[in-house]
Amino acid sequence: MRAAIPFPDIRPEIFTIEIGEFAFSLRWYALAYIAGLLIAWWIVAALMRRPALWPQDRPPMAASQVEGLLTWTILGVILGGRLGFVLFYQPGYYLSYPAEILRIWAGGMSFHGGLLGVVAATVLYARRHGVPLARLADAMALATPPGLLLGRIANFINAELWGRPTELPWGVVFPGPLAGDCPPGWEGACARHPTQLYEAALEGLALGLLLLWLVWRRGWLKTPGQLAGAFFAGYGVARFFVEFFRVADAQFITPDNPMGHVVRLGSAGLSMGQLLSLPMIVLGGVVIWRARRHARAAAP
Repeated sequence: MRAAIPFPDIRPEIFTIEIGEFAFSLRWYALAYIAGLLIAWWIVAALMRRPALWPQDRPPMAASQVEGLLTWTILGVILGGRLGFVLFYQPGYYLSYPAEILRIWAGGMSFHGGLLGVVAATVLYARRHGVPLARLADAMALATPPGLLLGRIANFINAELWGRPTELPWGVVFPGPLAGDCPPGWEGACARHPTQLYEAALEGLALGLLLLWLVWRRGWLKTPGQLAGAFFAGYGVARFFVEFFRVADAQFITPDNPMGHVVRLGSAGLSMGQLLSLPMIVLGGVVIWRARRHARAAAP
């Protein structure tokens, strides 16, 4: 019998308050968002209090300005994440039922959409307040991985976004009939790759540690734009890799396309997550190259 890890006895809701017919639940996923944003706020403010990390020992903004940036970031995450999910993953459904777009509490957020929302919010904030965009983007890049780590752990608690069946000993038996639908002839419990935890480890922990090392040991904040480029490329590579083990979204899976590829190359192909991650890898490399070229041109 294959070794497998049973899903832990944990509910998506931390607690529920019922008042008459009204019920309010605090979910781990919502708490992950809140904690991730607060940690990002603390990291950016801490960076602004350390002038020695920045070019000419001058941070791009005062620590007191970070609270205003947080408001813009929250709007970017929510609006971008929701619209990204609508446009990238289920455009047909939401075109038929546009009122459903506003039902954020029902679930459905896209990281790539949220990232675009944060980028737009950062650009608008920098222009409005006269903050150097590249330096602000570097600070935001360092502040993002903790939120990714917490968000992917919350995905695991929700028993969503799991991976393909596996015989590896760390495969997890997720609850629900869909998670238990393994190939014919599968013996024992249907264990799957815990791809949420793969992403937490790569996009959150590993990428966060890499960026910290680049800041504190390599002085990458001294070259504006470099760290943001490293984040784009690092996330893109991590997400592209994990997609090989992750089950595609249900709307992309058909009888003649069981892997859910949106770009098909014979028996192989690319998932939507991989297709959206490729531009991030290219963009990251271009941003790092341009940042270094600009630094060399500005050097005396």
